[in-house]
Amino acid sequence: AALALVIAFFVSIGIALFISHYAPRRLAAVLSYIVDLLAAIPSVIYGLWGGLVLVPSIYPFWNWVAQYLGWIPLFAGPASNPPRTVATVALVLAIMILPIITSMARDIFQQTPKLLEEAALGLGATKWEMIKLAVLPFGKSGIVSASMLGLGRALGETMAGAQVFVQTAAGLAGPDDRGQHRRAIPRGRFHRRLGADRHRSGAVRADVPREPSGASHY
Repeated sequence: AALALVIAFFVSIGIALFISHYAPRRLAAVLSYIVDLLAAIPSVIYGLWGGLVLVPSIYPFWNWVAQYLGWIPLFAGPASNPPRTVATVALVLAIMILPIITSMARDIFQQTPKLLEEAALGLGATKWEMIKLAVLPFGKSGIVSASMLGLGRALGETMAGAQVFVQTAAGLAGPDDRGQHRRAIPRGRFHRRLGADRHRSGAVRADVPREPSGASHY
């Protein structure tokens, strides 16, 4: 979650500043609508996208990182294939929390008093200098609050990470090396219990003893 916050924080602030101070009005309205829409997507959708789309396609990138940045202990190789690793989960979580931080930071930057912005511009500051002198100091507390909200979602939404770590359902992920389908639930006690209770009718007859074969029915 902390790695996801590091990845998403600067990107979110950049997008929020672009929407609030650089983009034309029509483009800003469209981007704001897209950001708000992405913020409302459940974590299950992000997890499915990460497990089915991102994991099969991101291995070349992690391999490149391990090859050229392997001298950094964090990126020491070799890269795992398939890359169901902490880095991939952090990337999925970063994409998930990015719209939330962006939406809150955008609203905070838009509430900056116009007098502060015009005063900075009147003293000869450029737009970027005006943002550094007026917008960012005004929204400092709001940026921290948005980051904590994004971190809270990254910590609480465990489904997205679980769907990336665990293999996806049979048929969606394709056959494995042995020609069998991958399963989201490993074979274990659940499957043995399922085979033992195959002829029972679920929870309705869970506590009803089975009748011996050949017994008479009334």
